[in-house]
Formats: sequence, C-alpha cells, structure tokens
Amino acid sequence: MDKLVVLITGGLTGIGRAAAIAFAKKSAKVVVAGRRDEAGKELVKELRSLGAEAEFIKADVRKEDDVRAMVDKTVARFGRLDVAVNNAATEGQVGPITDQTAESFAATFETNVLGVVLSMKHEVRVMQAQGSGSIINISSTYGHEGAAGASIYVGAKHAVEGITKSVALELAKSGIRVNAVAPGPTDTGMLTRFTGTAENKAALATQVPLGRLGLSRGGRRRYRVHRFGRSQVHHGPRPQRRWRTQRQLILLGRDYSAPDAGAVFLANLRNCTV
Repeated sequence: MDKLVVLITGGLTGIGRAAAIAFAKKSAKVVVAGRRDEAGKELVKELRSLGAEAEFIKADVRKEDDVRAMVDKTVARFGRLDVAVNNAATEGQVGPITDQTAESFAATFETNVLGVVLSMKHEVRVMQAQGSGSIINISSTYGHEGAAGASIYVGAKHAVEGITKSVALELAKSGIRVNAVAPGPTDTGMLTRFTGTAENKAALATQVPLGRLGLSRGGRRRYRVHRFGRSQVHHGPRPQRRWRTQRQLILLGRDYSAPDAGAVFLANLRNCTV
C-alpha cells in the first residue's frame, strides 16, 4: 500500500483513536483532529513510535473556520488528502422524547450531523482538485435502527447515513468515493456515558449475538464485512475496490460478534480507501 494521507476527526479517543493506530500500523501519514491539545500531542507521540508520520490539529467540527483550516493544514503538511474519516460525535442527552429540548437537539446535531457536513464540504473541495479520494463517515447500527431513549442520537445517525448516500451519488463520477461504517456497540467512553450504569451497559451487550461489546483497540481476529444492499459476506482482501461508493459497511467480528474498532479500519483499508 502506498503511504496514504489520512485525516481523522474525533481522533483522540475510542474508535477514532483505534482508527489512527490502525492506519499508522499500515504506514499511512495520519492527521488526528480534536479539541484537546495534550491528548492530541500524546497520541501523535504514540503514532510516531509506530513509525508513522503524524500530526495533531486542534479543531471543533461545529465551526466551519476550524474545519476549513484543519483540511488546509493537512494538505499543506502532506501535499494531499487521500482518506478522510469523519468520526467526531457525541452521545447527546439520553432519555425520553419528553425530556428533550431545542438545546439538546442542537448540541447533538451540530456535532454529529453538521460536523460531518462541514467536514465533507472541505474534504471534497481538496479531493476534487486532486481528482481522487475516499471519505468514510462513522455511523452506528442506530443509523438504521431505532432505540428507545436515544431518539436524538438515533436521528442524527440516520441523517449521517442519508447524507452519505446522497453525497456519494453527487460525486460518483468524480473519483471520490463516500461510504459509511456502522459499528455495533463498542466499549468506549462514549458508550459508558450513553448507558449510564454498568447494568445498562451489560444489558446492551446482551443484544449482541455473542453477548459482548466490541473493543476500541486492535485485534488479531479474521474479520468479515457485510455490505448492506447485497446479500454477500466477503472474507479477506479483494482486489480492485475503486468502484465502491455509497456503501454502508457493517463490520462484524469472528462468528458475527460485535466489531473491534481497530479491525474496522483494517477492513476499511481494503474496502473503502483508495
């Protein structure tokens, strides 16, 4: 694999951090974006210790000036942008619809939806100029299902998947591919906040076929990729992925367990990247 230039928003914790490490292990040039300077600098040290070229850019995806600068700084540093992973998200205010407010709605949608829209706007801007690129938006299994007590988060992830499909169609002839990844329940800090208690988290794990959560770290298992829209399950690497766009990838671990976040992106290196 050539050394891809990869930008990851929300890259400091959880799935975003696991993605950064997975790409670094594949010798990509990695830019992680987030809002905490110290955490960003520490992650960059770790990525460089793996032999990768890496940079941290402080950015808030809710602010267009930050997003524009994030993308421009990436290109200024590495000369291009091959892959963008739009992962920044928040769980929002969990609870019944009667507890939701205009403020709780806006807080969730500004990060989870507006952040994706602004990121894609500026990623596409530079990818169009170079005639190629791959955008991977992080959704959730809740992006195509419902969940009691999580209506605002669920609505935001549904929006991400719809926007992903629409932008993929807009760009189908441009050399830029746009796909979504929908991880199952993954044991991250956000999931801990989302579930609220250890009992709630354990109950959520029982909804996974093998009764456990995914882990936000790399693994050595063989992973399978199920592509919605076609009744196919692919095993291992396949050549000539460049035609794939407007896909929703559900990443499943061995025996269809919940996904390991690091392996999600190892799979995406085969399925979504240029």
